[in-house]
Amino acid sequence: MGTRLSVLPGIGDFFGEKTQDRSGPAVLKSIQDMSSYEAASGNFQVVVDLEKDAKFLPDAIRGTRTLYVGAGTVGASVDLGKVASDGVVINKERTTADIRLPHAVLGKPALDPDRSYAVSKQRGLLDRIGDFFSDNPSSEQAVNKLAARHIGEAAKDSGLTARAEKNTTNMLKGLLGSLGFDRVTVHYGPAPQ
Repeated sequence: MGTRLSVLPGIGDFFGEKTQDRSGPAVLKSIQDMSSYEAASGNFQVVVDLEKDAKFLPDAIRGTRTLYVGAGTVGASVDLGKVASDGVVINKERTTADIRLPHAVLGKPALDPDRSYAVSKQRGLLDRIGDFFSDNPSSEQAVNKLAARHIGEAAKDSGLTARAEKNTTNMLKGLLGSLGFDRVTVHYGPAPQ
């Protein structure tokens, strides 16, 4: 039947699929002034293998297993707005500067939907029947949250904050050097309370 329809001119598009975006306009919810210098960013990828089983029932009847590739980024920044009043010391000749900054911190992991995808999803019979009657986005949220958590943990062990502090130091030395400072020293420590 499909072969016959494609042979007749114009019939193939008769049952064609059409997609329309009926979304409303994006609404600005808030604006925040930023004082942080984002000095480094890391790209991460994780394979999430999430399995949910039911007690006393085999997986073929009740249970799900999702294999998901999550890709995202984590930024590391130094908050220049938290410099204490005595955090910048400049000599009288304005040739040396001593700067004390808070340690770099990691931002929240941001999953990239264009690079993240489900590899496979196995569902038991009862789960498939339940999916037929309801749209259950919570299973996708679960793998997204798990992927973001694993990416965040990997970022902690990646040396990203050390790289951000090094880049911030280089940026400040370059900036102040162009303003005539011969020696710029940057120290990192706990943020003032």
